Amino acid sequence: MPLTESKMLELGTLAPDFALTDVVSGRVVQRDEYDGQPLLVMFICAHCPFVVHINKGLAALGVDYEFEPVAIVAICSNDAETHPEDAPEKLREQAYTEGFLFPYLHDATQDVARAFNAACTPEFYLFDSQHELVYRGQFDSSRPGNDIPVSGNDVRNAIDALLVGQPISADQKPGIGCNIKWKE
Repeated sequence: MPLTESKMLELGTLAPDFALTDVVSGRVVQRDEYDGQPLLVMFICAHCPFVVHINKGLAALGVDYEFEPVAIVAICSNDAETHPEDAPEKLREQAYTEGFLFPYLHDATQDVARAFNAACTPEFYLFDSQHELVYRGQFDSSRPGNDIPVSGNDVRNAIDALLVGQPISADQKPGIGCNIKWKE
């Protein structure tokens, strides 16, 4: 399976705007709904083995931060025509099966993925309350087959530091996974 690394968007970049439909509720979710609060944006999908490997960790992240002052959204930007396992109904099934509490948005045009300079699944972007990028990269060091337990420590440590006003480590490793399935 070919691996793709995230492109590591420059820290300090403002969160790109988005208005995408949540595959579970059917409601349009906009970046501006989260003005004044930290925002974690996760690019994931239903079929990628790297995402499947951390699904339980993603669900736990949603539960653990549900009542914290940080918003979490997931976005799938894969071409659903060439990869029907990432079509909205399959994403909805994934959200229900895994117990995702966060909105799971479908980026049918792939414009949002391009605005984020997203390259792979999974890939994570944490923005502060002014929506400036403070963390980007991997969930943790666990990968399918490497025997490192899924913890989400890289993302969790960044969120926890942000929430208490501490500096976020500059040691940020790129996300690694399947490339986003771009439309031709």
